[in-house]
Amino acid sequence: MEQRIGSGSQPLEGAGFDPAFIPGLTSPASVRPEGAKDEDVAEEAVSEETESEGTESGETESEEAASEETDVEVADETEADDAEADEDDEAPVDGPVFEAADRRARIVVDHKGVRLSLDDQECEFRWDEIGAVETEAPRFGKRFTITVHTPDRRWYPIEIEATARSRFKEWDEQLDAVLDAYFEDSES
Repeated sequence: MEQRIGSGSQPLEGAGFDPAFIPGLTSPASVRPEGAKDEDVAEEAVSEETESEGTESGETESEEAASEETDVEVADETEADDAEADEDDEAPVDGPVFEAADRRARIVVDHKGVRLSLDDQECEFRWDEIGAVETEAPRFGKRFTITVHTPDRRWYPIEIEATARSRFKEWDEQLDAVLDAYFEDSES
């Protein structure tokens, strides 16, 4: 029966064993594969050095120019695809849209779903991710609250400051029209 001498487990990696290890920023030190000889590692280092010297000396200028042309062509194709996707996203859809905003907050409800934004934070909910939409008009003040509830019992409120309290009724009616058009109630 064969027996190995030494430990069969792999060495541990991480901050506990390597003080320079920072997950996500640095890669762990290159570990030489089992069975690799010092000669193989030396040959790889020499081949990398000759490649870098070749590009510095100008031997592969035509290859670099060809790769730059290819990169430009790929970038042009990507930009064209992005432009087509933007046109599809911004294509006008016949249907009601609710939009309310103040200096900090914004809500847009349309055929895609509900989009909330407050300062630099944004979140978007598709119609299949929404359990309920609740509105609340305060008794005093001008802050109209819209809360999006998800099926997993989370809620996302946003307060929009109205220019006048008379806007509350208008916003409520517009939001109801959009919800009637796009939101499918599970009870119906």
